[in-house]
Amino acid sequence: MRLSRRALLAATTAAAASLPSTATAAERHRRLRTGFERLAADGYSVLEGQKVGIVTNPTGVTRDVRHIVDVMHTDGRVNLTAVFGPEHGFRGTAQAGGSEGRYDDPATGLPVYDTYLKSGRPLADIFTASGVDTIVFDIQDVGARFYTYIWTLYDCMESAQLAGKRFVVLDRPNPVTGRAAQGPVLHKEFASFVGRQPISQAHGMTVAELARLFNGEFLTTPVPLETVRMTGWRRSDFYDASGLPWVPPSPNMPTPQTALVYSGTCLFEGTNLSEGRGTTRPFELLGAEGIDRHWAEAAGELALPGVHFREAYFAPTFSKFQGRTIGGVQVHVHDRAAYDPVRTAIALLVTAKKVWSGFAWRPDHWIDKLTGSTRVRTMIDAGASTDEVVAGWRRELAAFRRLRGEYLLYT
Repeated sequence: MRLSRRALLAATTAAAASLPSTATAAERHRRLRTGFERLAADGYSVLEGQKVGIVTNPTGVTRDVRHIVDVMHTDGRVNLTAVFGPEHGFRGTAQAGGSEGRYDDPATGLPVYDTYLKSGRPLADIFTASGVDTIVFDIQDVGARFYTYIWTLYDCMESAQLAGKRFVVLDRPNPVTGRAAQGPVLHKEFASFVGRQPISQAHGMTVAELARLFNGEFLTTPVPLETVRMTGWRRSDFYDASGLPWVPPSPNMPTPQTALVYSGTCLFEGTNLSEGRGTTRPFELLGAEGIDRHWAEAAGELALPGVHFREAYFAPTFSKFQGRTIGGVQVHVHDRAAYDPVRTAIALLVTAKKVWSGFAWRPDHWIDKLTGSTRVRTMIDAGASTDEVVAGWRRELAAFRRLRGEYLLYT
């Protein structure tokens, strides 16, 4: 079955992969072009004759920060008839764990449907009711398994198949590079909206590559899929090499620097420490009441590659410890090529538990959903070192890296 599925995948992606580019070879190397830029430059030929609905959010912008929905709505070459909003909403008005609901967009008059926490047949029914023929996906990801937009992608692909719709993914860069997968691989019994399928914590893939992986490995029946690739992107590129503007994909992802640490320090959501929500440096500032300089000192003694730790004090304006001054660390990445966000976060969890007697996991064991199994929590509780915890996922990670390699689009 795998061979036939992969053959189908290759056939359905070939047309979009071969879209002509008007740039010279020198220009392609000098400037990245997103999937949307290539789609528009080709006159939207992939969408010709189709009623189109698009899954997007505030990150779906052109390089001059016009929203692609506004651009497509006024372009007679494409028939855009519906918008589908994920967590935080299409225009981005909702905080974490919220969405905008069903409404008509004031700027375009287009109907906006809410996809947040919807999947399977209920989401397929929304696609059917919208009357679209093709569903387009264009959202900026940040490279972490528990960032929910990639599972919006997965759920929409699955529901599009159930509804008999085509699916087109417009690619954007992974802002923290596509060099290698890192961290533990999800165990299926821990599947949730922060991880539907067994991929690694930092996946090192673009959304188009993930769509190919989902279609080839995880969907019961593949959806008719086309991907519009970028040009000018290399796997070693960080976001600042793209020349693209950064639009926060969610309220607590203000900069590409946040994305750099997020795939590791988001694990602190699974503890009673603040992960920095409610500060100007979410996921870089970590702390709690009763923590002092000893945590930064203990973490610094590990001499982890690419990162320093500074004793820090801060008062979150919302979320954990709202309005109270707490102590902790600020994560300072000084060599992003050497920095391993997942291993660094494990080291911070291990040292926090050693130096602060108040350390605790969230009672709902949210950490298990974030890491994808009970292993990290139980090993740290048993006194395992950072190296021992990391070694625990090595074999599964190696297997995922081999699988991942079959779906990569860029060298």
